[in-house]
Amino acid sequence: MHNELPLRKIIHVDMDAFYASVEQLDNHELRGKPLAVGGSEKRGVVSAASYEARKYGVKSAMSGYLARQNCPNLIFVKPRFHRYKEVSLQIREIFQDYTDMVEPLSLDEAYLDVTMNKKGNPSATLIAQEIRQRIFNEIGLTASAGISINKFVAKIASDFNKPNGQKTVNPEEVIQFLEDLEIRKFYGVGKVTATKMYNLGIFTGKDLKSKSLEFLEDHFGKSGAHYFHVVRGIHNSPVKTERVPKSVGAERTFSENLSSEVFMLERLDHIAKELEGRLKKSEIAGKTITLKIKYSDFSLQTRSKTLPYFVSDKDLILETAKQLLYQEKLENSVRLLGLSLANLNTEIKETDKVKDMITVQLKFDF
Repeated sequence: MHNELPLRKIIHVDMDAFYASVEQLDNHELRGKPLAVGGSEKRGVVSAASYEARKYGVKSAMSGYLARQNCPNLIFVKPRFHRYKEVSLQIREIFQDYTDMVEPLSLDEAYLDVTMNKKGNPSATLIAQEIRQRIFNEIGLTASAGISINKFVAKIASDFNKPNGQKTVNPEEVIQFLEDLEIRKFYGVGKVTATKMYNLGIFTGKDLKSKSLEFLEDHFGKSGAHYFHVVRGIHNSPVKTERVPKSVGAERTFSENLSSEVFMLERLDHIAKELEGRLKKSEIAGKTITLKIKYSDFSLQTRSKTLPYFVSDKDLILETAKQLLYQEKLENSVRLLGLSLANLNTEIKETDKVKDMITVQLKFDF
């Protein structure tokens, strides 16, 4: 089975508590202290937590209120995305010294294909070590890494020795590694899917592997085939150097719930302006406008309209947003509004890059 696979050397680099670490890097007084990046108010949400704060159970996406209850001496700082982006670009420059095959997933993580690399180094493990050391020496931050034959296994492996560690899963170890893995550690298996799998008697990779393709497709639809293949070490998705956005959006959570459409239109005007800025900056336009409404009871509603032409202009976006807002009566007071544009003029059919992947013999040094 293995010999048929196009074997690659993939590194997944994941920065440790990135936003919080940048804040501690820039402000010495914050070092070694429990820190949360994000809002401390009742409505605020934690974007990132330092490792000191994580010990108290503070984590990203948690409400600021709950974070404060868990850790009374928690320090809140406002996010500075321009700074995180700046540091992210410095890190990316280090990656580029080793390979042009870099796929950023976000500001703080990326996949690198080092099968053929600029250093002529046959060991992906040593390359990962060197990259992590350089990030520490040149920028002052720690990173963790996972190294393996595909993106899926590398992503899971990068979580194993966090923070400031790395794990290599060699070609001959992949199958055993996946069989022994708890199902909730499989990348892409969230709480809901994990619970569903538990109910079907699937607790480990080995349990998952014992199920037939038909069984998995019956219970998990399209994802069934994905689970069937990844547990066998098959994941041929190449490292994509350019990610084409499928949609561009902007949204706002309000400090007080809105019940008047007049106030909502005022907010939508600001959101449409922000969206226009993003679209113009990236030279993107789209045809499908979606209005996102989150009510005070946290239920979510989206309303969309597709235009016969591409738009990026604030006034045209706002005009459609108004129509969508008045399309039907609001169910409740509103805590969040968002606007997004899809069906973009950037969408091009991806060529089948899998064909171009280099097939290498099974036995090479990782």
